Amino acid sequence: MRADDKVFRSDRKAFIREFSMLSLYVHIPFCVRKCHYCGFYSTRYDHVLADAYLDALEREMDLKADVLRTRAVGTLYVGGGTPTALTSDQLSRLFALLERRVRVHHIAEVTVEVNPAAAAPHVLQLLQRSGVTRLSIGVQSFLEEELRFLGRIHGAAEARAVVRRARGAGFANISLDLIYGLPGQRPAAWRRSLDEALALGTEHLSAYNLIVEESTPLARMVRAGRVAPNTPASDAELYALTMDLLADAGYEQYEVSNYARPGRHCRHNLAYWTHEPYLGFGPSAHSFWRDACTPYGRRWWNRADLAGYAQMVGRGLPPRGGEETLGPREALLERILLGLRSDGVNLAGLREEFGWSPEEGSGGPVEELLAASLATLRRGVLRLTRRGYLLCDEITARLTPDSVPAAP
Repeated sequence: MRADDKVFRSDRKAFIREFSMLSLYVHIPFCVRKCHYCGFYSTRYDHVLADAYLDALEREMDLKADVLRTRAVGTLYVGGGTPTALTSDQLSRLFALLERRVRVHHIAEVTVEVNPAAAAPHVLQLLQRSGVTRLSIGVQSFLEEELRFLGRIHGAAEARAVVRRARGAGFANISLDLIYGLPGQRPAAWRRSLDEALALGTEHLSAYNLIVEESTPLARMVRAGRVAPNTPASDAELYALTMDLLADAGYEQYEVSNYARPGRHCRHNLAYWTHEPYLGFGPSAHSFWRDACTPYGRRWWNRADLAGYAQMVGRGLPPRGGEETLGPREALLERILLGLRSDGVNLAGLREEFGWSPEEGSGGPVEELLAASLATLRRGVLRLTRRGYLLCDEITARLTPDSVPAAP
């Protein structure tokens, strides 16, 4: 029986005990057309360029051959860009080279991002045969005018149809991405998209607040005064509506922006949020590692340009764009931030690892959060309530000390 067939327990300890493995991310840096809001690295799809990229990706993975041979892989995530912008032959080649290195068919969770406009039945069937267990479909909205504003290349009908086609191809674990907080978006419009998503009955929903990323067409529109971003109060109203509707529909909110049916949490994302090791391949991909030399963790990222990336791996060099080694303060801040955004902060764990924990006594910040119903404290784990999620950044800052004592 594949691990994917087991009921997954979403709490952090269960995840670490059962799935404390290496996670892999593979970036496919091609799109048919760049969306107006997207800040991720990608370039326009070109057949010859995509073939050359797969050559470079194979070389980069060979640079990590020793790690891939000796570490079990628990999750694989293929994102972008638009992975399904590749042709069927190129997708087959991609999964063949992955299979040779990490035995895709034995990985518990294998996710591929899918654009509704590039998900023909034969593509979905190819992914299913290749060992993909989970699809993340970039719907973003079910309203035609919003899709046009975002620069999406699909329509609402295609978004509905791709879920039906995915079911027909045998996928039992499907996630939809949605975006709220578009300029001028009202609750009634956002609710229409949420209602449409719920009607499709997928196992997972991600609802992201629109962010104006630098160097995007949306940022240029804002600077030119052509559009005005939503106010924080309007975004908070839309976020509260999201939490209420999805909770009523039986979805568990297990992170600020992520909701799942019981047992359908994204294991790959949990690896990110619990500081488990992960390796990223492809231009702009990030990696994280901890060992005896870097007990608090080391993070590095690949160059975010395809030509430079390919040149470096062609010379047998890691395509490094930058790196950072975390110290105790940086690691503590991340533990608090990631914990508050997801399944909570283990206060005893903070004391054990860092020799510090937020004050729980009378008048301390933890008591203040509990009294304001912004958090709960159960078995030593501090977890935000729905009201607390609305103030996640402010609460993180409130709980983080100015200095961290030497860890015991």
